[in-house]
Amino acid sequence: MKKILLIIGILLVNGLVNGQNIIVQQDSKTTELINEHKKANAKIGAIQGFRIQIFFDSGNNSKTNAEQVKSKFLAQHPEVVAYLTFKEPNFRVRVGDFRTRNEARGFLKKIINEYQNAFVIKDEIKYPPLTQVEIEKNTE
Repeated sequence: MKKILLIIGILLVNGLVNGQNIIVQQDSKTTELINEHKKANAKIGAIQGFRIQIFFDSGNNSKTNAEQVKSKFLAQHPEVVAYLTFKEPNFRVRVGDFRTRNEARGFLKKIINEYQNAFVIKDEIKYPPLTQVEIEKNTE
């Protein structure tokens, strides 16, 4: 009996809600705050994501070696970005702007034979472009 009353109640509420238009009124200050948040995010230009580190070295010729590794990588994979950074005392080359660890691991499998010491690392990444499937999913 309780189940029947519950079902009837859900159906009545559903019928009432579906028959009405809901209007949300928002203070203009809320809109301003949202716009400021968007501007701040646009200035940052980075999000937490993952990259693959393919080179790490310090000492004599480490900068030259890092530049060579980066150039070789870009020649082999021009569609993937590569970053050469220096954090005392090491030069490192990291590649890709991957949103998820799985996405990075997938690319790592493609390059692991060329770069046996490569590994996935959490890093701030630039906003990667959306794929056509992601664009279609977000517009539904």
